[in-house]
Amino acid sequence: MKQKIKPKVAFFDLAGCEGDQLQIANLEEKILDLLNLVEVVSFREVMKEHSDDYDIAFIEGSATNDHAEERLKEIRKNADIVVAIGACATIGGVNSIRNKQNHEEVGERVYGDNAELSELYISWEKAKPVDAVIKVDYKIHGCPIDRDEFLHVVESLVVGRVPNIPDYPVCVECKLNENVCAFEREEFCVGPVTRAGCDACCVNEGTRCWGCRGLIDNPNEEAHMEVLEEYGLTPEDVMKEFDLYFTWQKEARENE
Repeated sequence: MKQKIKPKVAFFDLAGCEGDQLQIANLEEKILDLLNLVEVVSFREVMKEHSDDYDIAFIEGSATNDHAEERLKEIRKNADIVVAIGACATIGGVNSIRNKQNHEEVGERVYGDNAELSELYISWEKAKPVDAVIKVDYKIHGCPIDRDEFLHVVESLVVGRVPNIPDYPVCVECKLNENVCAFEREEFCVGPVTRAGCDACCVNEGTRCWGCRGLIDNPNEEAHMEVLEEYGLTPEDVMKEFDLYFTWQKEARENE
């Protein structure tokens, strides 16, 4: 029997902590499931070899300078499929917190007297998600991503199927898990407008949803406002909480 050719995959990182790639490197026994599906040709976290011959590119991190833009365009040219992984790559992530701040002051605060490093690493005034620079075919959300969801996406792409990425709020998963609502515990939660798919893991552990999977495509803002009013919260409270992960998405929606 003729052996089926595996698609070649490569992993790339921009501005980010590389925690999403570590999630993949830490697949443990499931790493064999991945290797049975694809041939990994470039993955700086786990191998020295590198090849520009790949079919699927997974990109972590946000774009913050011209060099990142050049890399992304080259990756897009080489790859048949581009997948953004993790909050920084999919929605700008925590890097975009600085987008509302004075760019020069951010550089001074981070790099001090080494101003040339600021110009080198964060020359753009705004950190951008990957799809603000190039076309992205699929996104794997989260900070960090979920390893099982990553495998689901890979398996789907290999067989030519569109991955099933939820587009309903985290609240649905919370109810299924019979969690006590974070608002009932007097904690602010962005679960009502955040994309599910994490199994409400943060709320399961007794904390709240921080919004790392980004806004759902059509959030029920009126329903969320009703919840806020019920618990005595204001739009200003909301906007402050949204700054952690939603800065880029908020600005993009305002400019539509």
